[in-house]
Amino acid sequence: MKNWLLSYSLLAAGAICIVSCQPNPSEKKDKHQTDSLAMREKFAESPVLDAKASLEHIQVEEGFKVQLVAAEPQVSVPVAMTFDEKGRMWVLEMMGYMPDTSGTGEDMRNGKVVILEDTNKDGVVDSRKEFMDSLVLPRAICLIENGVLIAEPPRLWYVENNGDHAGKKILVDDKYTEGGNVEHQPNGLLRAMDNWIYNAKSDKRYRKAGNKWLIEHTHFRGQWGITQDNYGRLFYNNNSENLLGDYFSPGLGANNTAQRTVAGFDEHIVPDNRVYPIRPTPGVNRGYMKGVLDDSLRLVNFTAACGPLVYRGGLFGEAYDGNAFVAEPSANLIKRNLLQDSGYIVTGKQAYAGKEFLASTDERFRPVSLYTGPDGAMYILDMYRGIIQHKTYLTPYLKNEIKSRNLTQPLNCGRIYRVIPAKANNVQPVTLPDDPAKLLELLDHPNGWVRDRAQQMIIDHHYTTLVPQLRSRLQQDTIKQPWGLLHAMWTLEGLGQLQVEDVAAVLKNKNPYLRVQALAAMPAVITPQQVNRVLQLITPLQQSVLQAPSVAMLLPYIQRLNATAAGQLQTQLLHAYANDRYVADALIGNNTGHEQQLLDQVSSWNADTTLLIRKRLQKVLKDIDNRRKAKLNEGLVKAYPRGAKIFKTVCQTCHGDDGNGIQSLAPPLNESQWVKGDKHKVAAIVLFGLSGPVNVNGKVYKAPEVSGEMPGIGSNDEFSDSDIAEVISFIRNAWSNKAEPLTAQDVQKVRQMYKGREKGFTAEELK
Repeated sequence: MKNWLLSYSLLAAGAICIVSCQPNPSEKKDKHQTDSLAMREKFAESPVLDAKASLEHIQVEEGFKVQLVAAEPQVSVPVAMTFDEKGRMWVLEMMGYMPDTSGTGEDMRNGKVVILEDTNKDGVVDSRKEFMDSLVLPRAICLIENGVLIAEPPRLWYVENNGDHAGKKILVDDKYTEGGNVEHQPNGLLRAMDNWIYNAKSDKRYRKAGNKWLIEHTHFRGQWGITQDNYGRLFYNNNSENLLGDYFSPGLGANNTAQRTVAGFDEHIVPDNRVYPIRPTPGVNRGYMKGVLDDSLRLVNFTAACGPLVYRGGLFGEAYDGNAFVAEPSANLIKRNLLQDSGYIVTGKQAYAGKEFLASTDERFRPVSLYTGPDGAMYILDMYRGIIQHKTYLTPYLKNEIKSRNLTQPLNCGRIYRVIPAKANNVQPVTLPDDPAKLLELLDHPNGWVRDRAQQMIIDHHYTTLVPQLRSRLQQDTIKQPWGLLHAMWTLEGLGQLQVEDVAAVLKNKNPYLRVQALAAMPAVITPQQVNRVLQLITPLQQSVLQAPSVAMLLPYIQRLNATAAGQLQTQLLHAYANDRYVADALIGNNTGHEQQLLDQVSSWNADTTLLIRKRLQKVLKDIDNRRKAKLNEGLVKAYPRGAKIFKTVCQTCHGDDGNGIQSLAPPLNESQWVKGDKHKVAAIVLFGLSGPVNVNGKVYKAPEVSGEMPGIGSNDEFSDSDIAEVISFIRNAWSNKAEPLTAQDVQKVRQMYKGREKGFTAEELK
């Protein structure tokens, strides 16, 4: 883009011009420049469209069509939903989200859970019931037994269903969220194939056992939205990354909380983060920065990736089953990705170059969550609003965009769409009867949602009469469509009826991926009576590269019952796979509190300092030391109470409570030369933000390993200069850091130094 055009764009948005605002008289506008200016003028306004008019602005891949399912007043600001066995939608309405650019009234109790139903089966909702109201920013929902889990930060509730109205309310977890803000708090509540409930932006999983709720540590995953594939593996993303995910079953590999990362989890599945909007998208938070928008003022890369869906509906055709769709509300589009298994590694690529599966020219079309429905269609939750960026990170540039184009109002809109094949007529949802025999049949249904719900209903109704038939199902050998067998195994596990010989039967299956899934179910049958039988089954499997990581991840369960045998198997795996990052991390996971002893064992066996397991052990030991130091910093909270609170709300969710960064999100603050160095530079970063790449102690951090940019908070009216000085002082003296604290005057001085600046810094600029 020519300098004068960039300047025009910034001025048109009310931003500060930092380059020449006049074209060179000798330059002539080419057609491309003229077209860009015309587009800016054409989209200077963002009219509010009714649902039918907005639908006309949506373009979808050839061979598909988009249908309107619900719109205001039937639904408002939908952010999450789930289907019940009757095909009804249970929708969360987050009415309180960002009423204006200051977030005024965000704490109002105006969130709701509503039940939407299409009673005449014409594909359009005609019935709305309010199940529950007076919620503050509800964000996740999950049906289980005769009730519903509802996430209302910081609490997670289980609410009994009393005739489609909220009954008894039970507190499941009063720390469902700890710190963070609306953009950085747990969500999802995905009831996965392994019968546990998982979240994005969280390292907890939940399970109902009778009248008790189990809460366990799991891998930290993603930011907004979480989905599973046909093998029960989880996929997710963060704002700037298309798709992340797990290579292994979600219940494995998280035994050692000292491990910050575990190979095979939180992996980069689709590294290509390019997006292709069909309209100019100047209303993005960093639209003024070079490279964020292209010459046509369109977003270049993901900035608000969310709501991923691995499509398993069966309605679209074989070419689409297992595809991963990702929403990008800032660019008004939905991306399609192709996934492929290569051994236990999952790889992915974008389905198209230069276009999207679905996109809209209506700026207020904001797809935030995607779902497979009981009819096999893909459902889209559209918040339909102008503001989607939370106030914590809202830049002056975007504030001006919102003001100049009247994006604040209205706040009560919302739409739900479904995507179906263009030639499909009268697409109807599958309803699941309360009939054990029919539910058993539905475990083989081509729609993954139907299979999931059938499994859940058998478990919720405790249909143990099906156990013999479920067990018989495991004996069937199938290669092409093994899903019914897999669901049968996990249904037995959910009923508490899975036995070691059931797993042994699946281990004999010709399908190698089923054998890996059988290993994932093994913890349910590792009992004192069966531990030796389990060892007999899994020990030979270590010779397979495909199965060795899963075998290694079972060691913690064996260790508790037969430490000698576990030690022998560990040694065998160590000698065979010391340079395999998946097995190495699994072995470290088996040595909680004994990491140094394992390092000593490695050193005595092999003096090679380049061994991968040695390096990864040394990293874990360093992380343990940093966590120990973090616990000694409690005095800092008293010294800088406001700073500690802001750190927990704004910084911790990306940089970690120990300051050592979180994979796929942010680099470390602990022992960072940027944090401990020049106080004016660190103040500039906190005020205005920093875009990568950035070198921290000799390691270069850049996208996609971490988010490409840290937003500043200097334009947030919620934080005074004294607040910002406190949080910087807190960080500069936390963990292993020791540096001069800042005062409000220091922050004011930096503001004056860069008066009029809006964009974040690069590392090179700060040098």
